[in-house]
Amino acid sequence: MGNQYVEMGLTAPVNVTWEVTYGCNLTCVHCLSDSGNRRNGELTTAQARQVIDQLARLNVFQFNIGGGEPFMRQDFLDLMDYAHENGMVTCISTNGTLIDDDIAARLDRQLVYIQVSLDGATPATNDPIRGDGSFAKVIRALTCLSRRDIEVSINTVLTRLSFPELDRLVTLAADYGAKLRVSRFRPSGRGKQSWAQLNVNRGQMAEFSQWLAEHLAVSTGDSFFSVSTSERRSLGLNMCGACKLTCCISPEGHVYPCAFLQDPEFLAGKLPDKDFEEIWQQSPVFESFRGLEIKSCESCHRFDLCHGGCPAIAYHTQRKLGVPDPGCLANCVSVKPVAAEVH
Repeated sequence: MGNQYVEMGLTAPVNVTWEVTYGCNLTCVHCLSDSGNRRNGELTTAQARQVIDQLARLNVFQFNIGGGEPFMRQDFLDLMDYAHENGMVTCISTNGTLIDDDIAARLDRQLVYIQVSLDGATPATNDPIRGDGSFAKVIRALTCLSRRDIEVSINTVLTRLSFPELDRLVTLAADYGAKLRVSRFRPSGRGKQSWAQLNVNRGQMAEFSQWLAEHLAVSTGDSFFSVSTSERRSLGLNMCGACKLTCCISPEGHVYPCAFLQDPEFLAGKLPDKDFEEIWQQSPVFESFRGLEIKSCESCHRFDLCHGGCPAIAYHTQRKLGVPDPGCLANCVSVKPVAAEVH
């Protein structure tokens, strides 16, 4: 069937974020999924292969693999081989602490990109967020990967700690043949507790917006469309792609609009029990997202640059959708995330 438009979305996503496990050997203070220990109900190897079969059949182009820490799954590399055999490109987001020469060799010359997380250009900045000794382990991983034919990027979450070190992070990435990718901090998972302490203020966000305009080689995905400038407009999305171009699969096979909206009210279905194509095309949750409008933003002079910003941040800070992203340059307000029950 391929990727054809059906009303406000595609008949299949271009890429899918798949969090393959909650298991992680780190306990980062801003973790979007509150990962640490593996949980009951995570997909088995056979079920995971069924998920890959379903998405490959729909011509989904890319898996964005995350967690938890993907390499904590003993079958992870076998699952990646299976995805590649089905013609899928994989982008693996990892904390890097488990990557050695053997793993790098296994991934060499595959249809794979690696994003290694690093939240500072020094141990003093990174380790308070990601754990003691994690900086040195990431540098070891980057050394192993730099010897291979693998496209690598360093992924940094923008926080008050990493903000002053962005230029140094660009240089550090280049030293290992990598690029820098900056992700937006969102108050989900453990990020709810660290949001007030780590989130950049309005002035820093405005300064970062200008920095991005001057560093077009730095990638962001769609993380910062709410602070995009005209200089970056041609590089990617200028609106949220959830349910239109992408979605998220949890370790248990639950399907959500995005990785930052894994609350029960956004559950669209469960794989492989239900067919992914049916979920994508017929889920009331997804249909609702495709029709989501932020009316109060439509008269803004920046609307064509951001279309209201990130629904996930709006939801977690104000507990409702259809309201402006509080981090938008034209609509920035100081808000705290609304407390929610832990599920």
